[in-house]
Amino acid sequence: MANTIITKQKDLPKLAFKTQALAAFAAVAGAVVIPQLFHVMGAVSGLGTALGETFLPMHLPIILAGLMAGPYAGAVAGVFGPLVSFALSGMPGAAMLPFMMIELAVYGLAAGLLRNASMPVLAKVILVQIAGRLVRAAAIVAGVSLLGVQGIQMPVIWNSIVTGLPGLILQWTLLPLLVFWINNRAKNEQ
Repeated sequence: MANTIITKQKDLPKLAFKTQALAAFAAVAGAVVIPQLFHVMGAVSGLGTALGETFLPMHLPIILAGLMAGPYAGAVAGVFGPLVSFALSGMPGAAMLPFMMIELAVYGLAAGLLRNASMPVLAKVILVQIAGRLVRAAAIVAGVSLLGVQGIQMPVIWNSIVTGLPGLILQWTLLPLLVFWINNRAKNEQ
């Protein structure tokens, strides 16, 4: 069974536009609802937004949409997930919104581009995480430079990476299992 969980997705069928649109819509809904659950748990426990910053719940549905429905669905969900969440809840904060939109769009796009790659899902997730974090860091550096801020302190960047490590591990664990489960269900329905 362990071998089947880390199976390689290969030659997945091209999905119809309607299916991709529904996947993107579901991912946007997930990117709004799942983080709110973490924020409610944070409020109840007195941790505030720390749970969201630690477990990165908005990333899960976006990466999943890319892996399952392709680059268009993933990128669209990545842009609109944080935007809709901000419009409905004010989260992520206005200062971080453009960076989250860029990062999550890259996550969804990269996951979609790797959809048919012949490699374990875990490897895809790690590559997606690297791509998204690199582009986010570049966007933050560019944004700070344009605003004339004197520089970004490395401890601040490193702290955000360390803070999100449990979320990265959650993605390494949960996303391969979800992809396996969804693919297995689809095979059983045929």
